Amino acid sequence: MSLRLRLTLWYSGVLALTMLLFGIVLYVFLNYFLYDQIRQDLKREAGNTSLRIQKSIALSQKGLVVELELENRDFYSTNTFLQLYNVNLKTFNRSANLQFYNVALPLDTPSIDKLKGDADGFFQKTKVLEQDFLIYYQGIYDQANNLIGILQAAVPIGSYERTAVTLKYTLMFWALFTIIVAASLGWFLSRKALQPIERVIDAANQIGSGDDLEKRIEYQGPLDEIGRLTQTINGMLSRIQITYLELDEAYRAQRRFVSDASHELRTPLTTIRGNVDLLEKMWKKTSGTELATPEQMQMSLEAMHDIAGEAQRMSRLVNDLLALARADAGVVMEKHSVEMLPLVQEVVRRAQLLEHTAEWQVGDLEVLDHAIVQGNRDYLQQLLFIFIENAFKYTPVGTVSIHVSRTNDFVGIQIADTGIGMDKEDIPHIFDRFYRADLSRGLTTGTGLGLSIAKWIIDEHGGSVEVTTRKDEGSTFMIWLPANFPLPV
Repeated sequence: MSLRLRLTLWYSGVLALTMLLFGIVLYVFLNYFLYDQIRQDLKREAGNTSLRIQKSIALSQKGLVVELELENRDFYSTNTFLQLYNVNLKTFNRSANLQFYNVALPLDTPSIDKLKGDADGFFQKTKVLEQDFLIYYQGIYDQANNLIGILQAAVPIGSYERTAVTLKYTLMFWALFTIIVAASLGWFLSRKALQPIERVIDAANQIGSGDDLEKRIEYQGPLDEIGRLTQTINGMLSRIQITYLELDEAYRAQRRFVSDASHELRTPLTTIRGNVDLLEKMWKKTSGTELATPEQMQMSLEAMHDIAGEAQRMSRLVNDLLALARADAGVVMEKHSVEMLPLVQEVVRRAQLLEHTAEWQVGDLEVLDHAIVQGNRDYLQQLLFIFIENAFKYTPVGTVSIHVSRTNDFVGIQIADTGIGMDKEDIPHIFDRFYRADLSRGLTTGTGLGLSIAKWIIDEHGGSVEVTTRKDEGSTFMIWLPANFPLPV
């Protein structure tokens, strides 16, 4: 059963119940009001007649039998019919209008017995000559409180009965008509109200079938429940689109990462395997008793040197991949208070031993005196070595320099070179894994993972890095790390 049909049925059911209760209350109230007025008039007429009869009882007594007679009045002009029954004589005395129509009001034994117990008068509906009458029964009693007569006052109520029947059927017809009209209108309005939900369903189906995450639900109505639902779903679709794009980008980066890692690992493995095959073929040609020639010894040494170099390259690559894997896994870096001046001095001393052709220049490091950074000493050293090694690698001729500075809450370490530099298009990607500028590919060795590791170390320490570069003029990396500067003791 659809939501639209259920809403219509609920609405129609509540309306039908309301109309039923309203019709019943209205019918009962009007019926009671009409008949209450008739009863009051009938009871008053019977009471007046009973008083006149009681006054004439004393004058009409003959022995033990009381003669009861109605007052001789003109009853032709009234709708009230009177009939007096003498219990002792068992005779009837009727008003002139009853005599004129030659009609007798019915009187049965249960009615007589009911009044013998000195009961109050009562009403009774009955038919006389196929006409509806309302009869009021009132007892006439002597001084000993014995029932001596029964006065019946009747009035025709056919018009009232027809009015009540007409009212009943009118209410039923009107209620049925109102329910039908309301149900039809409710069916139409529910369709209009639920139309945005249908658009939501259509949009969801289109997105599900066509992967169109840019699809949004159009809604121009008020900001009611449907409007808020539409906004919520549109917001959810936007977040899903963003998440999907991030996952898609992550998937592409993963594929690129695997492809680049495979390429970087395949090259040294190919070199190692080629050199091993060369050694195997070369030494198979030499018998066990023959000595190796100088050429064979030279080739063997070169092959082993290549194997050792490629093994070291693979070891560095695996270590870099392990560091990035730990970063992706959310490994918490252990941090302690690190004095920056001794750390930078140690890095500067060891940097002189690195292979380089550029001039190594060191600025004044005393600015870092008493500077304390909450971090990991080993990772901070690795961070500085990554930038220094890159500067040496991409500066075949020129200078590489290191300078330091400080602010109230940060220390700055600047590593600059006058090397080959980069295009401005390369800057947004230099911290991507395995990314190497086209200018440097094939000219220098490397895996393209160093700057990715450096960026992770900087982020873990809550720092930042600024890059300034220009093609053929060099690059400058400014590293900022949060620090505090306690006063010397």
